[in-house]
Amino acid sequence: MCGLCQGGPPKKITGKQEAAMFIQAWWRGTLVRRTLLHAALRACIIQRWWKQMLVKLLERKRHLALDFYVRQEWAVVKLQSWVRMWRIRLRYCRLLHAARIIQIYWRWHNCRTRGFIQGHYIFKESHLNLQLEISLGAQACRVQQCIPLPIKE
Repeated sequence: MCGLCQGGPPKKITGKQEAAMFIQAWWRGTLVRRTLLHAALRACIIQRWWKQMLVKLLERKRHLALDFYVRQEWAVVKLQSWVRMWRIRLRYCRLLHAARIIQIYWRWHNCRTRGFIQGHYIFKESHLNLQLEISLGAQACRVQQCIPLPIKE
C-alpha cells in the first residue's frame, strides 16, 4: 500500500516508487485494453455468426416462398389444362352426338327409299317356319313359308 492510503501523515514518494506506480498503472491499462479488445473480438465473431444465420434464414424463407409460388403456378396451369380438356371433350361429345343423330336419320332415309327386310324364323321339329316382311318405300310384302328340312333319322 502506498503512504497516501494510510491514516497517518502523508509520506513523501520517491522516484523509484513513482516509477513503479507508473509501470503498474501502465500494466493495468494494458490488461484492461487487452480484455476489452478480446471482448470486442468475441462480440464481433458472435455478430458475424448471427448475421450469417440471418442470411441463411432469409435465404431459406426466400426459397420456401419461391417453392410455394412454383407450386401455385403449377396448380393453376394444371387446373387450366383440365378445364380446357373438359371443354374440348364436351364439345367433342356434342359433335359425336350430332353425328350419330345425322347417321340415324340418314340410315332411316336410306331404308325408306331403298327398302329393307325384316323377319324371324322358328325351328319346329323337322320344319323351318320363316316369316319375312319386305318394305320398299310405301309398298310392303309379307312372306310366310314352312320349309321341310331333310333330317336323317
